[in-house]
Amino acid sequence: VQLQASGGGSVQAGGSLRLSCAASGRRFSAFIVGWFRQAPGKEREFVGAINRSGGQTEYAVSVKGRFTISRDKTNNMVYLQMNSLRPEDTAVYYCAANQEFISTRLTEYDYWGQGTLVTVSS
Repeated sequence: VQLQASGGGSVQAGGSLRLSCAASGRRFSAFIVGWFRQAPGKEREFVGAINRSGGQTEYAVSVKGRFTISRDKTNNMVYLQMNSLRPEDTAVYYCAANQEFISTRLTEYDYWGQGTLVTVSS
């Protein structure tokens, strides 16, 4: 499956953005989808993930209550709605997929899209 993340941009603290992850090549509904981010000079970290049906999600503590992941199986899309953004949310955001289970570990994801940059100014 090929993934493409989009929707990044610049926003002021407290604002919102919605990132999209589009899939092509295989039946996207068969995949668990995760979102990760990498800030300058830092390691890539888990943000959240959603299961195949969309009925189960998991989030990093740092974003819980502010970010929401959803999926549109009809259109092979997964979204990351980011509200109450903070300067520390500034990073390149990546979507990734695997066929096994929700995981917070990068190594559990087999497919990755290119990143999209989110910049939050104070």
